[in-house]
Amino acid sequence: MLETLTHESFAPHLGSPFELRLEGRTLALELIDVKPYAGEAGRTPKRQPFSLFFRGPREVYLPQQVMPLHHPALGRLDIFVVPVGLETDGYRYEAVFT
Repeated sequence: MLETLTHESFAPHLGSPFELRLEGRTLALELIDVKPYAGEAGRTPKRQPFSLFFRGPREVYLPQQVMPLHHPALGRLDIFVVPVGLETDGYRYEAVFT
């Protein structure tokens, strides 16, 4: 399913929480940005590359990993997410789709 998703799939869900269920604990990661990128010149990709940016709680650091994220409209998505940094309102994470 991930290969069929585009940045347009996620744009309507900006500001909504994606639940992360790990080891009996549930955390909310808020989708804070969807950023499309230009494709490479001369290459016709199956989809336009894009990134998703999430904000997680400040109290919990999550290392890069495939995260089982649950969303009411999109269902379960196993997405490789990388921490980008700590900001005043929580940790920022990025998932890149090519």
